[in-house]
Amino acid sequence: MDAIAERIRDRDAAPVPVRGLTVLYDAECSLCQSVREWLGRQRQLVPLEFVAAGEEEARRRFPSLDHRATLDEITVVGDAGQVYRGPAAWIVCLWALREQRPLAHRLSTPAGARLARGAVLAAAKWREAHGRARWGGDAHGRGDGWAYDPRYGWTYTPPGCDSGTCSTR
Repeated sequence: MDAIAERIRDRDAAPVPVRGLTVLYDAECSLCQSVREWLGRQRQLVPLEFVAAGEEEARRRFPSLDHRATLDEITVVGDAGQVYRGPAAWIVCLWALREQRPLAHRLSTPAGARLARGAVLAAAKWREAHGRARWGGDAHGRGDGWAYDPRYGWTYTPPGCDSGTCSTR
């Protein structure tokens, strides 16, 4: 095999066509719901089906999976039984999307895989910090009087002087 053919050869992928993917996602996590909705709106080259992780349907369809782990980390199951977790699951989801497939190919390289892993770790950190809190759509306040509400944008409310101890300077 010549050098060019060796470089473009498939990266040890099994010669099993993927005709559909099932994405197991945490239906109680608003970040997960938001990503699921975004994936569902994209043009798909490979159909994506979404099943709530840890639910009865997921347990029935995939009895051999560790369903507790599917709530902690995105898991995607291919129609031929392939299981993808973490960064590989995100990459295969992007690979299924028409406009994102080139990005998925870049993320499947060693350097891209580090970037994908970093993105997955950042999402996991957010989930850890916020639990199953709402993702987006809520007002975000800061201690200096500024607040952001998606409906109205940034607003400023100066601190009150109800205690009578406010500086007049």
